[in-house]
Amino acid sequence: MLDRTKDISVAAQAWLDDFERTLGKPDHDGLARLFVAECFWRDVLALSWNLQTTGGRDTVVQALTALAPKVTPTNFKIAPNRAPPRWVTRAGTNTIEAIFVFETAIGRGSGIVRLIPDTADDDRLKAWTLLTALEELKGFEEQLGTSRPRGQAYSRDFRGPNWLDQRNASRDYSDRDPAVLVVGGGQAGLATAARLKQLKVDTLIVDRGMRIGDNWRKRYHALTLHNQVQVNHLPYMPFPPNWPVYIPKDKLANWFEAYVDAMELNFWTGTEFEGGTYDEAKGHWTVALRRADGSKRSMHPRHVVMATGVSGIANIPEIPTLDNFKGTLMHSSRYEDGENWTGKRAIVIGTGNSGHDIAQDLYSSGAEVTLVQRSPTLVTNIEPSAQLAYATYNEGTLEDNDLIATSMPTPLAKKTHVMLTEQSKALDKELLDGLSRVGFRLDFGEAGTGWQFKYLTRGGGYYFNVGCSNLIVEGAIRLKQFSDIEGFVPEGARMKDGSIIAADLIVLSTGYKPQEYLVRKLFGDAVADRVGPVWGFGDGFELRNMYARTKQPGLWFIAGSLAQCRINSKFLALQIKAIEEGMLPRAIAMPLSAA
Repeated sequence: MLDRTKDISVAAQAWLDDFERTLGKPDHDGLARLFVAECFWRDVLALSWNLQTTGGRDTVVQALTALAPKVTPTNFKIAPNRAPPRWVTRAGTNTIEAIFVFETAIGRGSGIVRLIPDTADDDRLKAWTLLTALEELKGFEEQLGTSRPRGQAYSRDFRGPNWLDQRNASRDYSDRDPAVLVVGGGQAGLATAARLKQLKVDTLIVDRGMRIGDNWRKRYHALTLHNQVQVNHLPYMPFPPNWPVYIPKDKLANWFEAYVDAMELNFWTGTEFEGGTYDEAKGHWTVALRRADGSKRSMHPRHVVMATGVSGIANIPEIPTLDNFKGTLMHSSRYEDGENWTGKRAIVIGTGNSGHDIAQDLYSSGAEVTLVQRSPTLVTNIEPSAQLAYATYNEGTLEDNDLIATSMPTPLAKKTHVMLTEQSKALDKELLDGLSRVGFRLDFGEAGTGWQFKYLTRGGGYYFNVGCSNLIVEGAIRLKQFSDIEGFVPEGARMKDGSIIAADLIVLSTGYKPQEYLVRKLFGDAVADRVGPVWGFGDGFELRNMYARTKQPGLWFIAGSLAQCRINSKFLALQIKAIEEGMLPRAIAMPLSAA
């Protein structure tokens, strides 16, 4: 067994040499000899111009031999100045993991190959997983580091416009339209605009909030991020090293303001995107914007990027008799601060993160709180259990960890999260047993895949415990099942046993509608039907309609955590740049089967 770094590096480079040689012919049988039977290849734009995953040796080899001649990938080498090849455990399998670089006719890329002994072939090292990802387009490299712009355009002409004059003119759009309109100024919108800015694609962000960062600032008073700071950096500007492990929402909101200023992003606050129509012949949108002063502006961007989150429309379920309630009724998206409800009685319906956090905030403010559970919910302690998924980010560089995250094919990611969920259940046993005793209904995701895949499939259905679960176990926050409610009356909820839970406030923490509802509202039925579902998994291994071209030319979607947006904004921006430069057609080319 190879165990020295030099031996591992030699073995990894030897595999890359064989791969390049057989790929260049292409030699189907030669390629087949380089992969184990149960293997995966994820390509992120580099060879296919798609985000796509293929599984199984025959399918992988078929895809590689079909795609490689179109872009002639060459110069596969172990990446310098990156983590060296090493033995690691991924998805329960001990494997050599090697980061490499390569180039194609149109760009430069990086990737990861994981090699394991093939027991069916004298333990020869073969590829178990392979990632090929586009990093930059030749001729359109980002101006970073030693290639940064010199600033002479505004620092040497004393009679011309200075930097501030140019910034103001760029933001105003009084004489032009942007090439790209980004709808939504959260992490998805900022990351996308920053990437496009570096690629010199004229981009405007619009957000209905009156201040940059309001999409975090206006959330409920006690909110902090539920994952750790080292995972959550935005592109190009990492958080300061003295920042807290869990970032408060107002601190993050203020950082968004600083980020927009420092990265020179064009951003219109107080601007409502009212919808748009696409002109196939002209290759651009006609979109309607309404400014805070009531004025309207029509624009003609070639691309619209929907960066409004996993969903943008509050889900308010039809609950019979709820209109009988005479107190205050609100969706969780409108909830701000429990201090307004000191000494009052509250019912919170829904047991995801928001429902728990709001219940705890109300309780901490002196309200009497009843939490109502509608469906089984995954619960995991915020530490250490919820952080297990981010363990790789506790060591190594952000660049390496993002590539590792990109490289894991969905089936193996699911296997990993099943293992993490079992580990979490063991760590949280005392808490989970206590919740079960008081009647809280638990689940652990489809096939035990845990909270991460609940998020990726439905955007919620879990709670990172920061104390509310303990309050439920202690009885400080009362727990009721929605199925035990007979109906609602003016003073609260009537239970099937005849008792009444009195309330001054009912909060519907019932989540949000899928994003396709927003697409239908803003772009009409034809576009919504053409695009189809957004987020979650369909027949393949990739999130549907995310970060890549859709069946509607010029319409893009980006959503997810700060890490997801940081990683995938690069790939979205590269596609838009390639289209702008005539390197990539606007119309989508459907990926090869992921089966």
